[in-house]
Parts: sequence; structure tokens; C-alpha cells
Amino acid sequence: MTRGEPAPGWSCDDVLGWLRAHASPDDISGMARYGIDTGHALGIRNSELRPLARKIQRDHDRALALWDCGIREARLLACFTDEPARVTAEQAWSWAAEFNSWEVVDHAAALFVEAGLHDDIIAPFVADDREFVRRAGFATMAWGAVHLKKQPDDVMMAWLPLIERHATDQRNFVKKAVNWALRQIGKRSLRLHGPALALAEKLAASEDRTARWVGKDAVRELTAAKTLERLAAKSG
Repeated sequence: MTRGEPAPGWSCDDVLGWLRAHASPDDISGMARYGIDTGHALGIRNSELRPLARKIQRDHDRALALWDCGIREARLLACFTDEPARVTAEQAWSWAAEFNSWEVVDHAAALFVEAGLHDDIIAPFVADDREFVRRAGFATMAWGAVHLKKQPDDVMMAWLPLIERHATDQRNFVKKAVNWALRQIGKRSLRLHGPALALAEKLAASEDRTARWVGKDAVRELTAAKTLERLAAKSG
């Protein structure tokens, strides 16, 4: 039974009570159209989950319990409210074994970046043949390129060979994450832009259909006027 308005100190049961009270079955079909796994969904939008997460604040043990529930919304809240300093590589692997939706994968990857796990998980995740584990590796790259502001560009430069190696993976949720990572690395700095664009152009000329798509889409964004102006402003 929930206790009034959402607040710090809410238990897993309190959160689940709130989620079930706010379930919206009518919204589930809309989520499915975006490729979100809705087998265990209550139909609550992220625009409602984010404010809830801010109200209940971070709690590592509660996040683990929410994840274990298996409900889409509970797992998203686990990603939003876990304590990054307490998230380990072992936890990342445990969650990755249960990944079944790109949406949860991407938010978990954001948490893994906050936790500073990029060095531990990116290479082994992308080497894993499971679709959503591999996606998690590239999603971690994409988030890392944006949010690891104190890390040197060399960290992201080392990810480019992994992108090239897996650019032929034709699975939808992998190829989109490969493309996402390449674009984000190329937009991080002028130093990274050149190598990322060179790789994008190489992929765009590939005989492999998936690699061509990854490359052409990345070239389009990395050569856009807005991208170049933003990079010039950052370097200035």
C-alpha cells in the first residue's frame, strides 16, 4: 500500500503500488509500435516515470528489487534511481542477461556510464552475440561519448575499431546502436570528428548493405552544417 505522495524512503512495494494504480493499458499498443517489449508493461509513459524517480530519489537496494520484478516500468525506475557509485560490472552483466527491449537497454547503459563502467563492459558487451547485450555495448559508447566529459578523446578513439568490426551486424537494434555510437563519437570534438567521419565514409562505400546504411547515415549527420558549426564553437 502506497503512503501518500511519492517520497524518498518509499519501498519497492510502495513504488509498485503507485505503478499499478497509474497503469494505462490503452498506451501499451502505442509503445509496441516503437519496438518496445510490452509483455510486462503497465503502459506508463516515461514523462510520468521521470518525475516519480525524482520524487523517490536514489536507492540502490530498492533499484535491485524493482529490477527483479520484471515489469517494464519498474525496470526503468531501477535505471533512473539506482546509485551509480554502487553499481558494479557484475550487476551490469546480471541485468544484461535479461535485456529484452531496446528502451530498457538504453537507459541501463546511461546508468552504466554514470557508474564509470565503460572500460569494464564495452568491449565484452559488443563481443557478446546476444542482440541486446551487444546493443548495450554500443549504447554505452554513445552515452559515454556525450557524458564522459573528463575522459580524454583517446578513450573514444579506441572504440572506433569495435564499431567497424560490428558494422555488418544486420540486426535492427544492433545496427541502430552502432550508428548512434559512431555519430556521437564524431560529434564529441574536432579531434574525433575526422577519424569518425573517415570511418563513416569507409562504411558508406562498403559492399555490405548494413555497413553502408550505418556509414551513410553517419556521414549525413557528421557533415551537416549544424554539426560543423557546433564543433567549431566548442573548439573556439
